[in-house]
Amino acid sequence: MIPDYAQPFFYQVPWRSASVHTGEHLGIQRGPGDEFSRHVSLVDYPDARRVDLRQTIRDPYEQIQVRVFKQEASSPLYAVCDLSSSMQFQGQLRKLDTVQAVAASIACSAHDNSDLFGMISYDQHVIPHLSLSPGHHAHQSFATIAELGDFRSARRDGSGVVEAAGLLGQQKGLVFWISDFHMPLSLIEHGLNLMANHQLIPIVLWDPLEYQRLPRFGFGNLQDPETGEQKTIFFRQAIRAQFVQMFEQRKQALDQLFARFEIRPLYVSGRFEAALLSDYFEQLIH
Repeated sequence: MIPDYAQPFFYQVPWRSASVHTGEHLGIQRGPGDEFSRHVSLVDYPDARRVDLRQTIRDPYEQIQVRVFKQEASSPLYAVCDLSSSMQFQGQLRKLDTVQAVAASIACSAHDNSDLFGMISYDQHVIPHLSLSPGHHAHQSFATIAELGDFRSARRDGSGVVEAAGLLGQQKGLVFWISDFHMPLSLIEHGLNLMANHQLIPIVLWDPLEYQRLPRFGFGNLQDPETGEQKTIFFRQAIRAQFVQMFEQRKQALDQLFARFEIRPLYVSGRFEAALLSDYFEQLIH
């Protein structure tokens, strides 16, 4: 059963899929489809249903010619989920709940388009029971995604993304890297290099309570983005401005890093809506 928080979105892959399985995308394999490829002799492609009489008459070697088409093919979609300590943050919403909603929408969209859905969750290491090999098993996908909300990780960083990237298949796919990216830029760059064979969509989860809606004056609790530890800080205007500036500088650094890989990130602040991803892909096309 598809959960209520799973909202499908529009997407399109800009390459020809090499998959032998039928789907909704342009492929390179010959087979049943609407896209004409070329003419070949009946000996090379023995399918009498596709005989082209006009081309046969024109053939100087008097061989029977048949039309060959390219079949539409499937493509894998992956949700790579960061479950490190910083992702335990709860502001307006729990970040883990947002991860759950994004992953469910990816799974729903993949299954609607006859594509494969896979998921890899990690903190310092890959988390096997919250990871799935690419497949068409909708029930298993949503059952595993439902367990994300119960996960707890204390004082664990996101270095497991290196291991996670190694589990992506060789076939090119859409990879949605869901994280707050509160990790060293060098680690993010390493992950980007390891996933360069795929089309990568970084989904950056930041909550307004992390940096925008801080106390103007007085004590407040903050969570360390790397260790997950709670810290009590006495806020005043200057301290508050420093936090806002820190996040602005971080966003600029992330944008510059992603731009080097010709990648455009999607920032999600607050509640996730699938329309954000539909708009993202619409802008990529135009």
